[in-house]
Amino acid sequence: MRTRRDWLALASLSALRLTAQGVSIRGVSPTPRAKPSGLPFPATFTDVAYEAGLRAPVVYGGIDNKQYIVETVGCGIAFIDYDNDGWQDLFILNGARWEEATPGATNRLYHNNRDGTFTDVTQKAGLTRSGWASSVCIGDYDNDGFDDLFITYWGQNALYRNNGDGTFTDVTKKAGLLQSSEEVKTRWSSGCSFVQTTRNGRLDLVVATYLEFDPQTIPKPGANSNCTWKGVPVNCGPRGLPTGSVFLYRNNGDGTFTDATNSSGVGKAKGSYCMTVSAADFRGSGQQDIFVACDSTPSFLFRNNGDGTFTDIALESGVALNEDGVEQAGMGIGVGDFNLDGRLDIFKTHFADDTDVLYRNDGKGGYEDVTVRSGIGVETRYVGWGAGMADLTNNGLPDLFLVTGGVYPEVERSLPAYPFKTPRLIFRNLGNGKFEELIGQAGPGISAAHASRGCAFGDFDNDGDVDIAIVNMNEPPSLLRNDGAKEGAWLNVKLVGVKSNRSAIGARVLARYDGKVQAAAVMSQSSFYSANDLRVHFGLGPAKQVDLEIFWPSGLKELVAGVGVRKFITVREGFGIVKKP
Repeated sequence: MRTRRDWLALASLSALRLTAQGVSIRGVSPTPRAKPSGLPFPATFTDVAYEAGLRAPVVYGGIDNKQYIVETVGCGIAFIDYDNDGWQDLFILNGARWEEATPGATNRLYHNNRDGTFTDVTQKAGLTRSGWASSVCIGDYDNDGFDDLFITYWGQNALYRNNGDGTFTDVTKKAGLLQSSEEVKTRWSSGCSFVQTTRNGRLDLVVATYLEFDPQTIPKPGANSNCTWKGVPVNCGPRGLPTGSVFLYRNNGDGTFTDATNSSGVGKAKGSYCMTVSAADFRGSGQQDIFVACDSTPSFLFRNNGDGTFTDIALESGVALNEDGVEQAGMGIGVGDFNLDGRLDIFKTHFADDTDVLYRNDGKGGYEDVTVRSGIGVETRYVGWGAGMADLTNNGLPDLFLVTGGVYPEVERSLPAYPFKTPRLIFRNLGNGKFEELIGQAGPGISAAHASRGCAFGDFDNDGDVDIAIVNMNEPPSLLRNDGAKEGAWLNVKLVGVKSNRSAIGARVLARYDGKVQAAAVMSQSSFYSANDLRVHFGLGPAKQVDLEIFWPSGLKELVAGVGVRKFITVREGFGIVKKP
């Protein structure tokens, strides 16, 4: 493994090679494609959003031109069972136009009607709000049994307490999370995650910022090298604009939070454009670490020291840069166990003319970049955003999925090779450490072209396979129903904390079956600015039963043996499988 000095030297060299829009100009050539495997892919994805009632567009910036970078990044989406009825509802963020009013552009909560359709309950729930929303993270911060929402913005962030009766209350001020008037003007918050940083059973809150955005001081498109892409004038940034930061707020246990950014150590991390925030037990230490994907700059991995403090170990762990020591345009994060060794691996999306990156957990506290040898280096055409590592066919092998979409609608008119609307991508897991990109084999919901951003993974129709909800810029969202993944066995596990936080955020689960072991994590945010179904899904192939090993955030290790397959179960911390939470 390279030393920190080696990584820093490589980073310095890479910085000299990069200009303008970060690493998007690297011009990395794709690796040759292997001979097609010829294996069938049983899952077919159909976009059923319109029929399901998800028809309101996600408004975000200009359609044909974008003057400012805030118009380009877009926002996230979340699966959340806000009323605890066992069915996943949908919460979809929204943005605005820059110079015109956008009536009806609001975040939206859709209630799952349990028949494949959803009802917009935004107003009734008290969640109507306009503005430039970025990301959403889910967690029961007050441990009352109902999951709450935290939403980041360019402007004032918002904490919504779930009242348990179908409504939410904005408790941002009461919780001590109001920003100053000056911060509201320029602070552009990006990713967030609820995190149980200690053993006290409370969810703290990590919030990142992308950059400081002041439209009064930003140059116009084409003004300098940071405002031009491949010779085409575009909006300026991120390079040339002030970088972001990471903040940590301690949960006081009385409904309020205290800023612990400096005392926790996360405030020491500087100089990067922070995006998605995912927290999980990456090292198998029993503590949640925090991974932050960063755009055009080194990413962060904060090691949980077990005493409420964190240390950035991204460089020495191998996840700050790629294997060449080069910064990448990190946007989305997928976490899972692609090679079935019981460890959590990381998949991170990047800009066009570069590869997405796959980091294999080496089990020694570090990660190895296996992008090229795994076969995903064959694709460099698109800008990647939301991502996931999920078993889409229930064959027991987690696949890679990502949504894509351009950043500059102006570029396509001059450079048709860089379209604004592009397809979704699936890399099918072949089971030998290799992946195969599927082209036209997974249904119309995958091949359809959109400028997509956030996506969330969850079983909205409770039929045992993974469905996908997607944000599309200036279009209605997509809801990709998974059809055909019926042959393989599966298990869906809801965890309920007792000594741990009630949402079980931070729990790591090992599923042992047929001589295999597969790891999964309960996370507050992943993909791009989005939140997945908090229930853990395992594809199991031909397995008939499963033994579960659960590592709770409280430190408890719990074994649940001989679990049958093709079922939904709830495990309450210390009590095993229960019929009701």
